[in-house]
Amino acid sequence: MKNENLYLTLKRGFPADPAALALETADACRYSFSDVDRASARFAGVITSLGLRAGDRVVVQVEKSPEALFLYLACLRAGVVFVPLNTAYQRAELAYFLGDAQPSLVVCRPASEAAMRALASEAGVAHVLTLGEAGDGSLAEAARNQPEDFATVPRAADDLAAILYTSGTTGRSKGAMLTHDNLASNARTLVAYWGFRRSDVLLHALPIFHAHGLFVACHCALLNGSPMLWLPRFDVDTAMKLLPRATVFMGVPTFYTRLLEQPEFDRGTIPAMRLFISGSAPLLAETHREFEERTGHAILERYGMTETVMLTSNPLDAVRRAGTVGFPLPGVNLRIADDAGRTLSTGEIGHVQVRGPNVFPGYWRMPGKTREEFTHDGFFRTGDLGKIDGQGYVVLVGRSKDLIITGGYNVYPKEIESFIDDIAGVKESAVIGLPHRDFGEAVAAVIVRESGAALHEADVIGTLKGELANFKVPKRVFFLDELPRNAMGKVQKNLLRERFSDLAA
Repeated sequence: MKNENLYLTLKRGFPADPAALALETADACRYSFSDVDRASARFAGVITSLGLRAGDRVVVQVEKSPEALFLYLACLRAGVVFVPLNTAYQRAELAYFLGDAQPSLVVCRPASEAAMRALASEAGVAHVLTLGEAGDGSLAEAARNQPEDFATVPRAADDLAAILYTSGTTGRSKGAMLTHDNLASNARTLVAYWGFRRSDVLLHALPIFHAHGLFVACHCALLNGSPMLWLPRFDVDTAMKLLPRATVFMGVPTFYTRLLEQPEFDRGTIPAMRLFISGSAPLLAETHREFEERTGHAILERYGMTETVMLTSNPLDAVRRAGTVGFPLPGVNLRIADDAGRTLSTGEIGHVQVRGPNVFPGYWRMPGKTREEFTHDGFFRTGDLGKIDGQGYVVLVGRSKDLIITGGYNVYPKEIESFIDDIAGVKESAVIGLPHRDFGEAVAAVIVRESGAALHEADVIGTLKGELANFKVPKRVFFLDELPRNAMGKVQKNLLRERFSDLAA
């Protein structure tokens, strides 16, 4: 069997000189491509020494660090399935993920070890290790005793490489299964489509528990053999210092609005830059125009999702049209369909459906949901509404599944509503997304109180902060005597969005 392990695909792109720079941190720690290979080998050795076999799951909730990237690569090399979790997730969320993924190993932050061990014990997880932001922890300690070489475990193209959880419209999170070929094919396509060169330097300020930062940014740099300037998180002052050394920058719209707030940010601060890329949330046309006027660079907006990685992109060498997400990538079939599944004509708005080697095979342990989300001819129903204009550009106009994208993170209202409805004094609730300059959308809640209940905005937000990741906590809470409903009794969230659209900030 040909070994289709994604790590081998990425390694084939490493520079001929193993001493070439792969990562440089904000505090000037430097790692070569040889360091990447040796460190991931040691971590892979730890994984296999614990008795994990190909296909076993490894759940990871750690801060961004070079070692966290090495751990991901180690999981690929060991043939296990990498399951990254947002560092903001709280106890109730973690308990669900451990119970659903049934991992053999959990890697967490040192400060979270006691709480994670309790959850792991309840879920029957055999092993818990720690990895700190400074590269410390029990995993790093165990890796010191492992050899610096490791025979990458053979994997078939359709074997699972990762599971990424997305929120569900019913409140139950879904694990999107991604194969070695899903990720490898998409990485190869992006490197070619975005014109990556050996001389490129990527400024990496995205989280790596998310497809954007891990699968798009890291894969492109590794497959191209390009160094990454590695920031633990986006900090505009640090980014401004490093931008003169970078040629490629990937970000969410918030990053770009933050840069535009800096009076000194202009063409002179980005002398080597050739490409700015934006995704994970809609980029306002206003931001696109302002950025181009200030810098001379038209931001390249693209479209993807956890289940498919990247689907479309504005072109590298042609017009990058504000308000669009460009063209379907090579190898991706994209169509717009009506409610009956019929393909619509140019300019007609309908459901975005896609098919291609990058599209995931389904949801972890949810065969019924998987069947529901694919058409009879193999197209994935994205849940997005859009159209293809006369020039072939894809324009997204909304989300049929009521998804809120805030700062690049997906939030489904039903999940938040289930927590709000459990708060004493709440009769019912509706969660909506409202326009926000920095975050694209802000989560907001509209609540009907129980009769006589003394419940205020601060009470609700304070309660939810102990239960949910911060990006899911509503930025605003509004109160009404009743929620607007249609003749069928469904809450008319469009009316709520219209009523409160100017009050998100």
